[in-house]
Amino acid sequence: MRERVEKFFNDFAKAFENLKKATEVAKDDLDIDGTIKRFELCYELAWKLMKEYLADLGIIVKSPREAFKQAFINDLIENEEVWLKMIEDRNLLVHTYTHEQSRDIFHRIKDEHVGELGEFYKSIQQKIENDEF
Repeated sequence: MRERVEKFFNDFAKAFENLKKATEVAKDDLDIDGTIKRFELCYELAWKLMKEYLADLGIIVKSPREAFKQAFINDLIENEEVWLKMIEDRNLLVHTYTHEQSRDIFHRIKDEHVGELGEFYKSIQQKIENDEF
């Protein structure tokens, strides 16, 4: 199972770096739309990484909401509310995509979500390096 955690971590790490870069350089609609797609990928990989890590601890989760709640309880994330907002933002992007909403969400991605994803990256990296699972 640890191999799966490490694989998900490697995929998440690449996606996170790509998202960070995208938020730093996005200037026009094409850049912003690309950043939003990178966020969606990063979000999916983050929750699947959490799911695998928690499964290694014997905690089975079946949804992002459950994963984020358990990740908070198990000290993988610090701000559960931001993660729950990510669920809302991701769902809005996928199901009711409007230009105005997407730009509002882009600013949340840039101002809040990237920082929280970065904190998760550091937390899970440290746990993997210290073999804490």
